[in-house]
Amino acid sequence: MTIAITGASGQLGRLVADQLLTTVDPAEVVLLTRDPAKLADYAERGADVRAADFSKPDELVEAFDGVERVLLISTDAVGARVEGHLAAIDAAVKAGVRHLAYTSVSEPTADNPAGVVADHAATEDALRESGLAWTMLRNNLYADMQVDSVAQAAATGQLVTNTGNGGAAYVTRADCAAVAAGVLTSEGHEGQAYDVTGPHAYTAADLAELATQRSGKPVEVVQVDDEAYTAGLVSAGLPDFIAPLLTSFGTATRLGKLATVTDVVEQVGGRKPTPLSALV
Repeated sequence: MTIAITGASGQLGRLVADQLLTTVDPAEVVLLTRDPAKLADYAERGADVRAADFSKPDELVEAFDGVERVLLISTDAVGARVEGHLAAIDAAVKAGVRHLAYTSVSEPTADNPAGVVADHAATEDALRESGLAWTMLRNNLYADMQVDSVAQAAATGQLVTNTGNGGAAYVTRADCAAVAAGVLTSEGHEGQAYDVTGPHAYTAADLAELATQRSGKPVEVVQVDDEAYTAGLVSAGLPDFIAPLLTSFGTATRLGKLATVTDVVEQVGGRKPTPLSALV
């Protein structure tokens, strides 16, 4: 069984590759990246490193040659990545891939305001229609990316947020990688959409408590509306195109779109999920 990972030089891709190389024959692991030199260390460990660029669909078919299962890691080009995702799916079909797992997002539905939903929903739809066996890995927001927010709140004494009373079941990249590796190396996951979450849905009050524990001083939650939150991010130096995206995650949290907690990390990934509190 040959397993391929797209975007293998990224943070999640490397974590999945590390797990696969300890559980299967390295010769059966295919790592796809636009720049193979970035994965030279994995080639030395026995992995088959191949060049793959979603903007060059003709070459993608060759990149997937001989592969049975693929992990398609969504690219970070929000709003401009669907074409590349569809090219990868089409190439997988032409190359004879049997099963494709895709890293999606929690509740990729029309009523979810998160700015990444449209890309993921379109990719999921295409994958269902492709004829491939599929698994959707609907990863919650990364816990790793909340550490700086908690640290800043601890330093300033305020947690400014637009999440209201909503919670998010933040999950670590490592836990997401464990689930992906579990899907790629075991049976029974075809046609499944997994909500990959941490063990607890953290509210703004929970985050403020973590910040308080970090600093030893009380941290106040300051709730603002979406417009004010975006303006604050821009004034803090974030690019105009990034600030609304981050705001949209807060909106989605406020509406309960990220609050579901599951046991997928344990049942599919084979490990206890790591709480955000362990990172901060």
